[in-house]
Amino acid sequence: MARTVRTTALVSTSALALGFSLIAAPAPASAADAPTPHLDVVEQTLRQVSPGLEGSVWERTSGNRLGSSEPGGADWLLQTPGCWGDATCADRPGSRRLLEKMRQDIAGARQTVDISTLAPFPNGGYQEAIVAGLKESAQKGNRLKVRVMVGAAPIYHSTVIPSSYRDELLAKLGPAAAGNITLNVASMTTSKTAFSWNHSKLVVVDGSSVITGGINSWKDDYLDTSHPVSDVDLALSGPAAGSAGRYLDSLWDWTCRNKSNWSSVWFAASPGADCMPTLPRPASPDGGGDVPAIAVGGLGVGIRQNDPTSSFRPVLPTAGDTKCGIGVHDHTNADRDYDTVNPEESALRALVSSATSHIEISQQDVHATCPPLPRYDVRLYDALAAKLVSGVKVRIVVSDPANRGTIGSGGYSQIKSLSEVSDALRGRVTALTGDAGRARTALCENLQLATFRASDQPTWADGKPYAQHHKLVSVDGSAFYIGSKNLYPSWLQDFGYVVESPAAAGQLKSDLLDPQWRYSQATATYDYARGLCQG
Repeated sequence: MARTVRTTALVSTSALALGFSLIAAPAPASAADAPTPHLDVVEQTLRQVSPGLEGSVWERTSGNRLGSSEPGGADWLLQTPGCWGDATCADRPGSRRLLEKMRQDIAGARQTVDISTLAPFPNGGYQEAIVAGLKESAQKGNRLKVRVMVGAAPIYHSTVIPSSYRDELLAKLGPAAAGNITLNVASMTTSKTAFSWNHSKLVVVDGSSVITGGINSWKDDYLDTSHPVSDVDLALSGPAAGSAGRYLDSLWDWTCRNKSNWSSVWFAASPGADCMPTLPRPASPDGGGDVPAIAVGGLGVGIRQNDPTSSFRPVLPTAGDTKCGIGVHDHTNADRDYDTVNPEESALRALVSSATSHIEISQQDVHATCPPLPRYDVRLYDALAAKLVSGVKVRIVVSDPANRGTIGSGGYSQIKSLSEVSDALRGRVTALTGDAGRARTALCENLQLATFRASDQPTWADGKPYAQHHKLVSVDGSAFYIGSKNLYPSWLQDFGYVVESPAAAGQLKSDLLDPQWRYSQATATYDYARGLCQG
């Protein structure tokens, strides 16, 4: 009964913050079940917003196992470059671990390998890991079905040619291995006007193991550079990996149906092979673990208009400071139908609203490139505002604004100053409380806000600023999201996991969040722990 009462209270908090109707969470299946209050809130939210997408775009599973090397180990947390405290970053154990995990998973494939990323196609060490893994599997006599998908921004990725990548990959595999592989390669854009294309980063093997997060398979940004991007993936095995495979089926179904439309899809395949909208995978892969997770993605714009089974009727925000001159239709803040086919956005807001003590947000940005996109997600900021007012401690670390591109994009930051974030937060707290003084107090007493550093030096040894590409939200030292979905407005196809495991959350804290704050706090404009308040 205690768990049910607590869960219902959390659902109520989430509902009030996000405008949902109240639905009581179900009682646990048995007394032996570990409490999962945060997953329960997220699941109830998804059932309201996108009930028709369960099993294809989102799914809750149990019995998963994080990592693979040892029970209880932290090898599931894959960080690049993994050289905390070393501004020269000569040794990069995190990058090596990621590449070896990719090779190892792919080498163990018996039937299928499913890869997705943002264009360009994998190169350098990433491509070498893929080739080595496929060769090892094929040499065992396995006949594999392999799909490689990239999302492509129009014009910017006009030279990303699937047929060229296919030819390169088959040549590197050699005739013997290539003869055992049926290959599909695609570059896709679902909507040019809404800036929508695949942004998920996935390596799914046999529907049984998965690597996913924010890491793009680009050697120039992550490997062959003296100022590598700091990023994070997770690895797991079990039923949740099958959820990832079914999500990619949703993207490939659209891609295969549009393969003749050269303005949306460029497609190439092995000689004689057709486009594969689905891949075979076990109905219920055995993860051999005890970790519950919710896989949740989004379809962006252009694949489906809405979920016709959804009765979701949100109270959409009317904030006036999200636009920057001429913009486009605001899917994030003014489009109920978009919500129903992009459940990840509601899931992340619900996760934030489920927090009762503390929230850690680690992102490239929480503000978008504005214009043309809206400045921020108002409902997310309102959820954070409600938490700050209630005394929940909130920490936000974003990429150094020195990484900002010439027009706010093309780099690893989209803001000029941290004040853009704190000003927006203070504005939403003021709107919530009606009291500017109370808003300032809430931020000063409960907020930590800083830009990212990976060592006690202000830059990498080559003088370049630290770039952070995390898409990470952690709450109450118990549940967290790792995936490809940014918290700022972006209407892409994305995917990630909400995991509830105090043990794993503890590993996340000790291995990432603690060292991150140790070095980043020097840049803080707000830090309640030190009485720092620049608002």
